Amino acid sequence: MGTTPPSSFRALLTRLTVLTTAAAAALTATTATTAVAAPSRAAACTGYVGLTFDDGPSGNTTGLLNALRQNGLRATMFNQGQHAAANPSLVRAQVSAGMWIGNHSYTHPHLTGLSQSQIDSEISRTQQAVANAGGGTPKLFRPPYGETNATVKSVAARHGLTQIIWDVDSQDWNGASTEAIVQAAARLTNGQTILMHDWSANTLAAIPRIARGLTSRGLCAGMISPQTGRAVAPG
Repeated sequence: MGTTPPSSFRALLTRLTVLTTAAAAALTATTATTAVAAPSRAAACTGYVGLTFDDGPSGNTTGLLNALRQNGLRATMFNQGQHAAANPSLVRAQVSAGMWIGNHSYTHPHLTGLSQSQIDSEISRTQQAVANAGGGTPKLFRPPYGETNATVKSVAARHGLTQIIWDVDSQDWNGASTEAIVQAAARLTNGQTILMHDWSANTLAAIPRIARGLTSRGLCAGMISPQTGRAVAPG
């Protein structure tokens, strides 16, 4: 018997090769279409809340950023100017992790007891410290202790800052347990913000449960709008 296949066999082999190639191409196209059509995480969001952390950056910042990233969360970090100046690499890490940077004064004083020029110094030096550290120019300002008056608000506005207080206080600054912090976050509704702190170990431990709780309610971590002061979809 010769070694050359009959012409009919060669024709059948060619047809099978063509059909196999066509089927593979169709499967690839279907997979690509499915990937494009897959719903994004944002599509599941029925509302947005603002997670905020005061007083950083600190020795706890790296762990906090890791926890936020691992749980798909973004937050606004209200940094003290003195800490930003001392830890510029941590400010850059905040930005790299997708966080937004706000102004929390330079030395965390009771601003309502200061003169207008002293208030201006606290705010302006923090703007500069954050910018010098690579955090951009903040658009949001949180007065220490939430203490404010017309003078504080007007000075902040002159620096292009929107004053942000909070809707829910986690009480982490007051020794609240991880469970209490999780329960505080569970009270958040669309557009609201929660006060937490960069340095709190109990807050760090609460991050995974906060993330699961928000997801279960169709809420996502958003940015705080400088126009309205409310949490909105990240821009």
